Amino acid sequence: MTSDPIRIGVGESTVSGAFAGSPDAFATLVLAPGAGANFDHPFLVGFTDALNGSGVATLRFNFPYREAGRRFPDRPPTAIATWRAAMDAATARSDGRPVWAGGKSFGGRMASMAVADGMPAAGLVFLGYPLHPPGKPEALRDKHLYGLNVPMLFLQGSHDPFASGNLLDTVVERIGATATLQWLADADHSFDVTGVKRKPAEVGASLAPSVAEFMRGNP
Repeated sequence: MTSDPIRIGVGESTVSGAFAGSPDAFATLVLAPGAGANFDHPFLVGFTDALNGSGVATLRFNFPYREAGRRFPDRPPTAIATWRAAMDAATARSDGRPVWAGGKSFGGRMASMAVADGMPAAGLVFLGYPLHPPGKPEALRDKHLYGLNVPMLFLQGSHDPFASGNLLDTVVERIGATATLQWLADADHSFDVTGVKRKPAEVGASLAPSVAEFMRGNP
């Protein structure tokens, strides 16, 4: 699949994005980056390139704060509005295929908040869900997850400070049968493993097979 640059209208402005699809794709996954990254971060590019090779069309996009060069993330209403616009853009390009939502850290959490707010999605994919701020396990970001009725895949590093101890296990168990958690041994929040040198694009690509398999199993 060839990745084409696109612009997505959000209110009176637009944000950058990239769409890659083909008539043979079995589903589309819309992805947002983590709080400190853009849509073209090598991790996301490597991940989506590998997904494209597995038959998944993809759409990556920026949030308005990153488009404007600001450091601090948009508030949820703005992030959710952006998510809705990105999903509309993907749906218009997907020829009736199922359209999933997900992302890295903040991007995935905002996807789930958008779905909780009523945004349609065939399922959710979390690449490092930020369950709580590092060092603050009491400040859980989980309440909105329990009302979601779509398939959810959590890919999480076992050394991720944003999901310490067995807290995420408990959350996923409480969500129920729609949620699946896959721990990546010794990986941190960026899915890096101490002593293993890989480029971010390679790290992202390594996660694609599990995601594609999960999506195929939950049409």
